[in-house]
Amino acid sequence: MKKQNSDQSTELAGRYYNPSDYEKKDQLSSGLATTHEQATDTYTEGEIGAVIDDVDGEDIEIGKNRTK
Repeated sequence: MKKQNSDQSTELAGRYYNPSDYEKKDQLSSGLATTHEQATDTYTEGEIGAVIDDVDGEDIEIGKNRTK
C-alpha cells in the first residue's frame, strides 16, 4: 500500500498547469487553475503600489492601509 501512495505522490508532483485545467472537474486541475489565476492576477497587478480598477472609475489601493 505504501508503494502505491509513493508512486501517486510522485505523479502528482510532476504535474503542472495546462490551460485545459479550467475545463476539467477534478480537484488537482481545479487547484492548478485557481493557483495559476491567482499568480497571474498578482503578476499583472504588478507592484507594491498596485491598485485595482473599480467599476465606478475609482482606483482601489491594494495594501494594509487602504481606506474606503
